[in-house]
Amino acid sequence: MAIFEGAGVAIVTPFTENGEVNYEKLGELIDFQIEHKTDAIIICGTTGESATLSMEEHKDVIRYCVKRVAGRVPVIAGTGSNCTATAIELSVEAEKDGADALLIVTPYYNKASQKGLIEHYTMIAESVKLPIIMYNVPSRTGCNIMPETAVAIAKKNPNVVAIKDAVGNLSQTAMMAYLADGCLDLYSGNDDEVLPLLSLGGKGVISVLSNVAPEETHDMVMSYLEGDLEKARELQLKMIPLIKALFCEVNPIPVKTALNLMGYEVGPLRRPLCEMLPENQEKLEKALRDLGLLK
Repeated sequence: MAIFEGAGVAIVTPFTENGEVNYEKLGELIDFQIEHKTDAIIICGTTGESATLSMEEHKDVIRYCVKRVAGRVPVIAGTGSNCTATAIELSVEAEKDGADALLIVTPYYNKASQKGLIEHYTMIAESVKLPIIMYNVPSRTGCNIMPETAVAIAKKNPNVVAIKDAVGNLSQTAMMAYLADGCLDLYSGNDDEVLPLLSLGGKGVISVLSNVAPEETHDMVMSYLEGDLEKARELQLKMIPLIKALFCEVNPIPVKTALNLMGYEVGPLRRPLCEMLPENQEKLEKALRDLGLLK
């Protein structure tokens, strides 16, 4: 059984003006997402600026999210690291605090060989009982889980059950789906490729777009899964200009800017992320306004 089907939001981490985690605002965002059909909350992922959270903040944010969600939807905790021991520490803590699943990105900067990836994921999987979603995003990490490696990891570790695919290479994704033959659930990690991945047997998307358009993203996926391909296609294409604007600068700069423009007051970014260029913000504002998301 899949951890979730539909659209899971890779939720932002709101900060106060002095740079502290704004838990009150995070709670409001979580409630808003659940009220607007989001199927899972992915906390402390890339979009949540996990790279700039301290170890204690990382644990506390996951703990707070689990309590706030209170079982309404699955909570998937981002506990990956380029250090296997750190990933294990975060994963064990998230399991203890009640997360429903883990999202584990491939090691970044120091990277890993394919053999190293098998060992990395195996050591993490053996430290917990929670289901694990591998996260493959070579554009950020410089490390690519090849299809044969992903399947080998899943077959060696029964609790490695899914992969978030942000490779941007549908040929590789198709090969992985073929080799997996059902042993790995597939989630899109790119909002502009949701329908192509669903057509390969995907279960849904782990989405940046859902931060600003949760109902539309949920409806896009569920329309496809329920057989209304025309509605799904219409929603995917309708969202393309906004998706393009949300990735015109490095994520999560545009999506936090969008939420602030929409009045959600999620606060500043932590450096090295900085404010958008004015010309890019204009494109983002236009895309939001065209969809009626900005007054």
